[in-house]
Amino acid sequence: MAAYELNKPQTNNIILEDRTRLSVTGVEDVDSFDETVVVMYTSGGTLVIRGNDLRLEKLSLDIGELSLTGNIDSMQYEHSAGGGSFFSRLFG
Repeated sequence: MAAYELNKPQTNNIILEDRTRLSVTGVEDVDSFDETVVVMYTSGGTLVIRGNDLRLEKLSLDIGELSLTGNIDSMQYEHSAGGGSFFSRLFG
């Protein structure tokens, strides 16, 4: 096992403070980010954060941590839809 993998958290933890500060561990990658939505891949699945005035305070993929501030309205894990492409699931 590489040293990189040893330092990366395997657990996915979320700490929300007063709906204005969010800390997430187990972050593997960030798919998209703007002032209203953040989509990230975590060891617990794809996590979508929605809100207003979202600002990225810290992102360290080496250690799997992300911190953001803003008005946080919702946090939701997306379900993985297996079985092929979007169109094959839609018309299949």
